[in-house]
Amino acid sequence: MEIAIDVRDLVKIYPGNIVALRGLSFKVFEGEVYGLIGPNGAGKTTTLRIIATLLRPTSGNVRVFGMNVLLDPIRVRKQIAYLPEDAGGYKRLSGREFIELMARIRFKESRDREEYIGNAMKIADLGDAVDRKIEGYSKGMKRRLLLATVLAARPRLAILDEPTSGLDVLQSLKVREVIKSYNKNYGVTVLLSSHNMLEIEFLSDRVGMIFKGNLLAEGSPKKLKELSEASNLEEVFKFFVGKGAAG
Repeated sequence: MEIAIDVRDLVKIYPGNIVALRGLSFKVFEGEVYGLIGPNGAGKTTTLRIIATLLRPTSGNVRVFGMNVLLDPIRVRKQIAYLPEDAGGYKRLSGREFIELMARIRFKESRDREEYIGNAMKIADLGDAVDRKIEGYSKGMKRRLLLATVLAARPRLAILDEPTSGLDVLQSLKVREVIKSYNKNYGVTVLLSSHNMLEIEFLSDRVGMIFKGNLLAEGSPKKLKELSEASNLEEVFKFFVGKGAAG
């Protein structure tokens, strides 16, 4: 099985000697959904931004489909799509205009652009609101629009930071189904982070638990629950945090 993401000994220290990552290492295999779990400040977003070529690590190495993110960032960016937690839109554009803009940026051929627009419109599912200005959208509507522009491109790797942030229960369920569908039907590899343990358990083939910049544990949700004799991932996380503190 090909390795989609290979993170080795990743260290990130911000100004003021703030240590975000402390030698983090993990692998994501092509075609799987890999979820990162951790509290605020654990290093999840820093990790995603480094993999997405938006942030330089202090030390360590990251490869995406064999390409070094520091030495070959342009080639890496052609293989990925990234959705930040705090992503925004062009608020003066309508949803349709924003999708069409992303299509022009991503694709040269009109046929590819038309397919992308159709896919994005379907995923966003904004109804008549797609022709309203984005500045009038709710947070959930904006999130669906932005996620649609990421997944509609059918990237080889989708990097999603809190993909259902701001969505209600029904909207979240729909987004999870879309992510799952694109992973299974189109082979899109997915790396995602979320505070929602239920979401991670539903979506992920494997889970990495990060705490204070370190990887505490890794494995399928089922395996991690068996190892910790827990009934859910929240209990699993508590178990491994306590085990790490004791060790």
